[in-house]
Amino acid sequence: MSVKIRLQRHGKKGKPYYWIVAADARSKRDGKYLEKLGAYNPNTNPATVELDVDGTVQWLQDGAQPTDTARAILSYKGAMLKNHLAGGVAKGALTEEQAEAKFNAWLDEKATKVMAKEAGLSEVEAKAKADALAAEKAVNEARIAAAAPVVEEVVAEEVVAEEAKAESEGEEVTASNEEE
Repeated sequence: MSVKIRLQRHGKKGKPYYWIVAADARSKRDGKYLEKLGAYNPNTNPATVELDVDGTVQWLQDGAQPTDTARAILSYKGAMLKNHLAGGVAKGALTEEQAEAKFNAWLDEKATKVMAKEAGLSEVEAKAKADALAAEKAVNEARIAAAAPVVEEVVAEEVVAEEAKAESEGEEVTASNEEE
């Protein structure tokens, strides 16, 4: 039986979510699988990958072949590197401690790169929000400036109307005082 490490699609239409599984090569894409190794969510930026690295390395050493996409994900999480280092340990080129030190150094470097990307994305998002707010303020100020002459005319007309009303009431008050 040939075993493949591949993606199994889940999630709703337009929002895919994948399980990373070890499955018989003859089974359907979303059919039976031998073991679930992790999950992959491409909807987030950067993509979220949860992976059992040790379980994946065990399957790779037993002869499982990853698909192209699964191979890229395994490389991203370091499973392919760990498998390579395990091969070096088996041949005697490295000791277990050296291999573990190399793998941990790689993980630290990778974590730094991911943190830098997340920081860059949050800065871009904050800048976009600030730019949108500034543009909205400019539009509001332009709208207020365009409406200012019209408002002044309306206010002037209201003042004139109030003065005329006050004068007519004043005349009525004086007329009523004269009648008394």
